[in-house]
Amino acid sequence: MAPRTSVVDIRRMERDDVAAALKIQDQVYPRFLVEDEPAFSSRLDLAASYCFAAWCGNELVGYLLAHGWKADSPPMVGAVLTDGSPSEVLYIHDLATAPSALGLGVGHKLITFAFAVAANRGLCRAELIAVEGAARYWRRLGFVEGPVNHEVATKLASYGASATWMTCAISSLL
Repeated sequence: MAPRTSVVDIRRMERDDVAAALKIQDQVYPRFLVEDEPAFSSRLDLAASYCFAAWCGNELVGYLLAHGWKADSPPMVGAVLTDGSPSEVLYIHDLATAPSALGLGVGHKLITFAFAVAANRGLCRAELIAVEGAARYWRRLGFVEGPVNHEVATKLASYGASATWMTCAISSLL
């Protein structure tokens, strides 16, 4: 069912949002990329959490799981995270839009919001692993393929054959 409004509000993701976000994740990702509640929720608990929810009225229509992290060191898919890594970059772990909200710019709004918060906190660069053909989407937002060290290459493999390591200057979207 399509949202009744096209107005998208972005706010910090809360624990109460997790069940609805997990339903979106289940709708849009292949089974091997679907994370369980502990792994998903661990990103909300980090001191440098940049996890946001997109709402159209009373419907969660998208989410962003992102966090400050050590550069060139993506977490493994499904990892439960704890604090301890330095916040050298904004690591974008997961961005998903509900099928009912496609075309509303939900992803762009979530990323722009997160980039503004990260820039305000002194972060200059974002990193991510694009999965399932999403590299084209990320390129439109200014991301480019980044150099792949041994650690990144090892972790890329767990994200699927088409996974692509990408990076972007945060200032490019502001």
